[in-house]
Amino acid sequence: MKPSRRNFINTLLCSTAGVSLLGPAQTVLGKSKPNIKSSFIPESIWDIPTPALLIDRPRMESNSQKMQSFLAGTKAGLRPHTKTHKSPIIAKMQMKHGAVGVCAAKVSEAEVMFKGGLKDILITSPVVTDDKIKRVMALASQSEHISLVVDREDNVANLNEAAKAAGIKLSVLIELRMGGIRTGIEHGKPAWDLLKVIDQSSNLQFYGIQAYAGRVQHIKGYENRKQESELVLAPAQQMKLEMLQAGYQVKVLSVGGTGTYSVDANLEGVTDIQAGSYLFMDVDYRIIGGKGNNLYTDFEPSLFVLSTAISQPMPGSITIDAGSKSFSKDKMPQLKDISGIEYSFAGDEHGILTFKNPSREVKVGEKVLLLTSHCDPTINLYDNYFVYDGQEVQDIWPVAGRGKSQ
Repeated sequence: MKPSRRNFINTLLCSTAGVSLLGPAQTVLGKSKPNIKSSFIPESIWDIPTPALLIDRPRMESNSQKMQSFLAGTKAGLRPHTKTHKSPIIAKMQMKHGAVGVCAAKVSEAEVMFKGGLKDILITSPVVTDDKIKRVMALASQSEHISLVVDREDNVANLNEAAKAAGIKLSVLIELRMGGIRTGIEHGKPAWDLLKVIDQSSNLQFYGIQAYAGRVQHIKGYENRKQESELVLAPAQQMKLEMLQAGYQVKVLSVGGTGTYSVDANLEGVTDIQAGSYLFMDVDYRIIGGKGNNLYTDFEPSLFVLSTAISQPMPGSITIDAGSKSFSKDKMPQLKDISGIEYSFAGDEHGILTFKNPSREVKVGEKVLLLTSHCDPTINLYDNYFVYDGQEVQDIWPVAGRGKSQ
């Protein structure tokens, strides 16, 4: 007898965060086919209750391996940003494929990754409040390697006192301001002054430089991105060189992302690439363009939202059950494998598909797959991934870092 939707959802909610719902054997990706005959897991993606978040597993693994293959020909390693997928299961796959460690945007994300078995974590946002500093010290006391960024002298002093009290030596990176107004210290004298304060701190170890130019990642046109990335990273490269010449150890120069990985990995002194979205891709990245192409096709889309057409009040359009609770709203989602149809938001629960000479019809009751508008915040709207191959559901993975923005 087919299980009820309520029983299906209850089973999902009772699952352990960061662990495959099919058990420990599936927590690290491999070639063996998992047993999906459990009564609460649909065998086909078309049986999944909607809206739902789906991963095309072969495509995702291919993207992961393609990035690692490219970086193998450079001096840079991959330190993927887990703020994208928010999943220790996926982070372990990235480590298995050759990543040197992972990034986490916030302390709570780092805690999820540590609990899920990740051992080398860089926290890429400054940690300045007493409560969060205490949490970092707890992590650093237990983990193999926790590092974080700093851009203020008073923060350095507070971290040093906390590390002294915890009896640990904490690794810190100087975060340079990369042309924006978000975080980071100016290169040159301000950064040198901060380095001297770190060097004089008994329980801090200077680990390197973070120079993440987020605003450059989405510049349209490959040559435009290349030119701007090389320009903004030059001071960071120079600063690393001068620090080395002054006798400092600079183990890390962590930069870049999905939009500039192929440029930044070949720059002198770069050690880490902080790409995240490459694993899934989205509309936001696809439209920036690649080498000789208006679409950015270095990596294939592997993340989709499954939605059902539920009503057709008038000809020329149809309503689906995926609105602003199902997609990030900074770009419009796009249908997978169906052209000539445009999506628009129609409230929290609904979206409208408008027919513009569609390649095929969509009828009420039919389910469709949509490429996500912006993968990171879209993923944060869901509790689980449905992982599939072909049309067969292979597994269900919790989005363990959902809501972990503290």
